Amino acid sequence: MKTIIEQINTEQMNKDTLKKAGEILRKGGLVAFPTETVYGLGADALNEQAAGKIYAAKGRPSDNPLIVHIADMDSLTRITKTVPEKAVIIAKKFWPGPLTMIFRKAECVPLGTTGGLDTVAVRMPDHAIAQEIIRAGGGYIAAPSANTSGRPSPTSARHVEEDLSGKIDMIVDGGAVEIGVESTILDMTVDPPMILRPGAVTREMLESLTGEILVDKTLIEPDSAEPPKAPGMKYRHYAPKAEMTILEGDISRVIEEINRMAAEKTAEGFKVGIIGTEETAGRYVTGNFKCIGTRQDEATVAGNLYGILRDFDSDGTDYIYSESFSTCGIGSAVMNRLLKAAGHHILHVDK
Repeated sequence: MKTIIEQINTEQMNKDTLKKAGEILRKGGLVAFPTETVYGLGADALNEQAAGKIYAAKGRPSDNPLIVHIADMDSLTRITKTVPEKAVIIAKKFWPGPLTMIFRKAECVPLGTTGGLDTVAVRMPDHAIAQEIIRAGGGYIAAPSANTSGRPSPTSARHVEEDLSGKIDMIVDGGAVEIGVESTILDMTVDPPMILRPGAVTREMLESLTGEILVDKTLIEPDSAEPPKAPGMKYRHYAPKAEMTILEGDISRVIEEINRMAAEKTAEGFKVGIIGTEETAGRYVTGNFKCIGTRQDEATVAGNLYGILRDFDSDGTDYIYSESFSTCGIGSAVMNRLLKAAGHHILHVDK
């Protein structure tokens, strides 16, 4: 299969490109496109065979549910049985935006889209190109991240091309994304609602609207027969090829320990990568240091995370050592992704 790649921008959207993407989706094909979080790999969510092509292209386990993307609130009622009042309140504030909500699914949503579950995850992206492609494709587009399953998510069309060229019909190149980590996933089938995956919409933001919000801290073992209710709960995600370790503790001791470990691995002939911040740049003496952003604005850290992990892959890095980050605000999403990328390999450094 030859993958079509077409550039488009929000200032002057090419109607021919949008029409072509819509036609591919309506015929059961696959189109990668930008959202404000990461690039998504789209297929008609109500076409079970089309949804199946997503799993095949990504190498994604068939019990890992897909998120259905919509472009307007009216679309929600067709694919859900009920929409709780709290969900309406939350949607008015955070849709369109980086928030996915889980509902009981309507009969028209195939089990092939939901990973065999009787629930459906729904999001309305805050990105003009994504919204136009969703409408052109029929209004209901299943769209997980447009990468090989388990790899760092794509924040540019180049990342999509690296993983999926020749496996999908089209890549719509809308430039770099804004946020850089996937949406918050909120389970609305329980009360209080529960966050299953942290993102840019934080627990504090949600609780200011509706009161108590729970946070699920469990992971399902990969060999378990239990299906995950949301993406990222069971399988290895966001992982670079290198072995990765996160170091947590007093920052001076973290730097000291990373320098020691990096020197040791370098002496053994391995390539070492280090993830640090503007605040610690210049304090590492061995290894390939990459600045992920500033602790004064952890949104910069979120935006750079996946690109840095992919850069280390391109460099042939063998070992990666990363500083840890705050778990407040969007920092909770950063640490969630880092921990999964490192296979929960975290080293607590004594003061």
